[in-house]
Amino acid sequence: MVSTTAESACYSSPEKVGLRVEALPFERLPHQSHLFLSYLRDPESLRRFYPTAVRHHCEVATRVREVLAAYVVDRQALCDALEEMHKRWDAPQESLANIARLRHAETVAVVSGQQAGLFTGPLYTIYKALSAIKLAQCLNGRGVAAVPVFWIATEDHDWAEVQTASVIACDGRLASVRAPETLHREGAPVGEVRLDQSVNALIESLLDILPKTEFSPALEQLLRASYAPGFGYGEAFARMMLSLLGHYGLIVLDPLEAHLKRLAAPLYAEAASRAPEIAAALVARSRELEESGFHAQVLVSSDSFPLFLHLNGARHALIRASGDRYCLKDAQAEYSLEELSAWAKRDPELFSPNVTLRAVVQDYLLPTVAYFGGAAEIAYFAQTSEVYRILGRPTTPILPRASMTVVERRIARTLARYGLHFTDLFAGHDAVVARVVEEHLGRETAQKFDQVDETVNRALDELREHLQRFDPTLAAALDAGRRKINYQLRGLRLRFHRAQMERDQAVHRQIERAFTSLYPEKTLQERKINITSLLARHGRYIIDWLYEAVDLNLRDHSIVYL
Repeated sequence: MVSTTAESACYSSPEKVGLRVEALPFERLPHQSHLFLSYLRDPESLRRFYPTAVRHHCEVATRVREVLAAYVVDRQALCDALEEMHKRWDAPQESLANIARLRHAETVAVVSGQQAGLFTGPLYTIYKALSAIKLAQCLNGRGVAAVPVFWIATEDHDWAEVQTASVIACDGRLASVRAPETLHREGAPVGEVRLDQSVNALIESLLDILPKTEFSPALEQLLRASYAPGFGYGEAFARMMLSLLGHYGLIVLDPLEAHLKRLAAPLYAEAASRAPEIAAALVARSRELEESGFHAQVLVSSDSFPLFLHLNGARHALIRASGDRYCLKDAQAEYSLEELSAWAKRDPELFSPNVTLRAVVQDYLLPTVAYFGGAAEIAYFAQTSEVYRILGRPTTPILPRASMTVVERRIARTLARYGLHFTDLFAGHDAVVARVVEEHLGRETAQKFDQVDETVNRALDELREHLQRFDPTLAAALDAGRRKINYQLRGLRLRFHRAQMERDQAVHRQIERAFTSLYPEKTLQERKINITSLLARHGRYIIDWLYEAVDLNLRDHSIVYL
């Protein structure tokens, strides 16, 4: 029975920790897909692609009975594997307590996940986990037993995606540290990377880049305890996530764990046996999306296979050779669907799901009531829902994760001083500099430019009128000359902006810092900056502040002022 009491369990109160939060509609952010924006506006209108879409996060509670009825995995075996992993990772008691809760037949999971980024990767990784934590707590307050689970995508092989951590350096510039290429073997899952002594130098480099504060010793301790020689890349990621978020009861799952592979084997086998049907459905769904004016996030073909095969330390895609026979790319050996299905059931450690099957495997292993994802994940869930259907699994509703830009006080003062808003940065550095110069630093000179523009163009208008009567060809020549004159004036004005900034170096640094902090390399802060950048400046308090800033009722981007 689901209780409707304790409405305050979902209430977000950032003001109690001194935060001001502004909501910014995603429509005002650059590079947002049509499908994602449509989903945010009215998810239920897209039920053709998202069969279990909900308008409000609390509605997922109505799915509990269906989720539990469809759950066939041995809970005790699952939780035994999770408990063993978490004890090995020195997880806090709250995480272990939630694993014990997951053993109960009535408990569901709120899930999110991400690749095992260096030092946890971009900030949105933390926001994903906090979203899952908050909804799990919300459901518990409503009488639904729920735990938050973070799925580490350790099976992914894209080393370039996870080997770098970017931070705001002590001098305000954007800086990065990068794990060595030599740690990763081409084609191997990143979860199989083993840290060596080079990680100590990596941590030293990061600490040298970040500002020295009262929080630096604790940050160093966190990094060295999580990322130590001999640890696997997935283990290091898990240790740091648990250290930061374990007190909220977060459970972290590494799908490379052999016990979990064996639990997933029946689904692997069925997916292998139905590969042609899955591929055909995905191709048809991609066509449907495009015909509806959307885009297909995942490119698939009718010859694709839903599982990767791991041989000789590398991950290999399988493609259809002919009929029901599949082969590795650039390899002559062929396997029938029956052989591949039996192989996947017998040796699941040799297989991993592709992007269209991964969510189905995740929600087969876990009694998932909802998943938190970003824009790209929401887009490809429109295709993935077909795989759920074919394999007879209940489709999981996907909710938009918390999306935030953190504005620290120093940056907030810069914005206020020059009358800027976060959205002004989207116009680019030159546009912001021009505005600051013309409205604040060189207003008098800017007015002179305006006067010259007006005077010159008015005089040219009068001259053109006379020339048009005298000889239209001369009027046309004047138009070409006007463009050259205005081009020269615009160029001179731009040189003025730059010269003014050269004179006002302090202001120039303030503007540069604002861009680095809020819109680094023309992308959202959450997609570039690592959590260590905030930990160095604010300590672990920042985690609780971010938690309070997560508002499950909000489907906008949040601007969080510290």
